[in-house]
Amino acid sequence: MASRRLRLLLLGYLGVLYYHKVAGIAIETDNKHVKAEEFKEAILSCKHKFSKGMSLRIEWKKIQSQEVSFVYYKGEFTGDLRDRAEMLNTGIRIRNVTRKDSGTYRCEISAKSEEGQHLGEATITLTVLVPPTTPVCVVPTSAMTGTVVELSCKEAEGSPPSEYQWYKNGVALLEKTGTGTARTADITYTMNKKSGTLTFNAVSKNDTGEYFCVASNGIGLPQKCSMKRMQVDDLNVSGIVAAVVIVALLMALCGLIVLYAQKKGYFTKESSSQKSGSQSMSEKDFKHTKSFVI
Repeated sequence: MASRRLRLLLLGYLGVLYYHKVAGIAIETDNKHVKAEEFKEAILSCKHKFSKGMSLRIEWKKIQSQEVSFVYYKGEFTGDLRDRAEMLNTGIRIRNVTRKDSGTYRCEISAKSEEGQHLGEATITLTVLVPPTTPVCVVPTSAMTGTVVELSCKEAEGSPPSEYQWYKNGVALLEKTGTGTARTADITYTMNKKSGTLTFNAVSKNDTGEYFCVASNGIGLPQKCSMKRMQVDDLNVSGIVAAVVIVALLMALCGLIVLYAQKKGYFTKESSSQKSGSQSMSEKDFKHTKSFVI
């Protein structure tokens, strides 16, 4: 029992020694989620409360998926930030940010004191805001009534991702709040602002018009595609029936002509004349060969 108490006291004493040797410290930041427009500057703050006489080691790292890379190491910046970044005390200022700079950054500070080593870190997310580009719109030029028709609108440069608004004849189409589905009874389309699709489950002649789409994400100016016309027509059933009837009559007429020719013996006479011609040619060839042999 005494030996067990001695071991517990010894472990507790070692734990106290370890706590004083390496202790965690609080690192603060002014903004954990920094947003900056592309080609402008971003400031990632990292603050501590150490005394000025303490020896500090400062490192900045960028975390991407499972990969961690140094941004600031051994007193200098690395990679493409070498010429675009500078230290602000223990924080950093990045000039001329690009969309590639978006990601999660970690500030790590260690300090030595008489009590031992002190460690602390802070994580900051940088989002570079990029305005949308001109979206690509796909609008069918023609459609038949009652069919399913889908119009699409997309652009891939905006950050955050763009939302899309469709217009018909210069008037914004309605949507259902929260789901993007039109609520009005006489409207037959479904508009999805996130994906940019405009779907007609049963298109009608009333849907004929000039369509275009606008992409926006709150950064810069909204961008729109060129206007395109969609023409919706009724299916011409009578015309199709008339065409089928005409084709059937022509086929029947051709059959009657062939039958009439067979009855008159046109095909028989033609075949007999071909046979007599082939026989006369054979006799001439035989005589020519015989004279040649002689």
